[in-house]
Amino acid sequence: MIINLARRAHNHNWELDPITRSLLDTDFYKLLMLQFIWKHFPQMQTSFSVSNRSTHMRLGEIVSIDELREQLDQVRRLRYTRSELIWLAGNTFYGRRGIFESAFLDWLEKDFRLSDYELSVRDGQISLVFHGLWTETTMWEIYALSAINELKTRASLKRLSELELDILYARAKTKLWEKMARLRDVDELRVSDFGTRRRHSFLWQEYVVRAMADTLGGKFGGTSNTYLAYKHDLEAIGTNAHELPMALAAAADTDEELKAAQYKLLDLWQQTYYGALLIMLPDTFGTTQFLRDAPDWVADWTGQRADSKDPYVAGDEYIAWLKSRGRDPKSKLFIASDALDVDQIIGLHRHFSGRIRFSAGWGTLLTNDFRNCNPQGEDGFDPVSIVCKLDHADGRPTVKLSDNFRKAMGPREQVERYRRIFGLEGVADVPVIA
Repeated sequence: MIINLARRAHNHNWELDPITRSLLDTDFYKLLMLQFIWKHFPQMQTSFSVSNRSTHMRLGEIVSIDELREQLDQVRRLRYTRSELIWLAGNTFYGRRGIFESAFLDWLEKDFRLSDYELSVRDGQISLVFHGLWTETTMWEIYALSAINELKTRASLKRLSELELDILYARAKTKLWEKMARLRDVDELRVSDFGTRRRHSFLWQEYVVRAMADTLGGKFGGTSNTYLAYKHDLEAIGTNAHELPMALAAAADTDEELKAAQYKLLDLWQQTYYGALLIMLPDTFGTTQFLRDAPDWVADWTGQRADSKDPYVAGDEYIAWLKSRGRDPKSKLFIASDALDVDQIIGLHRHFSGRIRFSAGWGTLLTNDFRNCNPQGEDGFDPVSIVCKLDHADGRPTVKLSDNFRKAMGPREQVERYRRIFGLEGVADVPVIA
């Protein structure tokens, strides 16, 4: 596990250290969703776009657009290798083999391609858009976000001497160790790496994941990064994300169909997957309305992930809802995944202990916490809240309301329409960290 990160950073050559080394270098849920899309929506046309919610950070003036284009083009040249496909076919995921169909894996090998893209700088920000079949665009999300974040990192690294790089990484390693040391003594803890999209760099994420596995042992549930799971024999973690109900809602013709789209998605998902993969993400249009109006069979799903609501509130709400539907919360799983760090992970674990199974999906502040580590005292290594979201499906604009007013996305008139249909109950207004 000994990697001289400072020396590698000092001597960076992008051909030696491409940001994306494999098409598996993505969140596991993207592969699960890709198979779902390939199976149910192979002809849907979509577009995705990158948005920087940390508007004070003018990424278009920090990241070299030429270098970003080289990295994106390099990803488009990648193909799944035979050994990667064999691993996907034969490995056990969530206790089961055969999650990926042989026809899907054949398609990955022979026909999968990434769409083209449009890249420019507008008003100091990166403008990056992907158009094409949904099967061609969906995978760009993680590749694009990890490329932009790492190029931002590399731009800041170039300003440091080799000694300063040593200090930077020594401080970051110390901070990581102190976090792991606090978690190591927490009984029955379960925490996983969810940090690919906003990582400091691939090498740092790999270092962090191996350190977590070595230090936390069974408390470390695995990683959402499929390539690191493949490379280091770890559990691949992930289920689904917001783009699925967003697309189905955009395809709806009436207000009634729009309201029902969030449940239609779950019905299609449970026709495709089962067991531990039945984790709902109810906050696309607001968690409170989702639970209130959900068909009773939704309560039979394995668990819930909270991504934009205060996880204490979201977990308590889920437990109360399960009880009201006659289900035992202790048999269910609650996953928190929004801007977590050590204090909150420990606090949530204690809060839900004995009431529901709890797991933490630790993202940005696991794989990109270099705050106050820069020996030059600047904030160039602070993480930014950058997203790549579905914005059109078959020519219609998509909307994400979220449980946080500040995370709502979509054309203003469509956001207002969705808010009239879904309501505002349980929606808060809090700062977006990452």
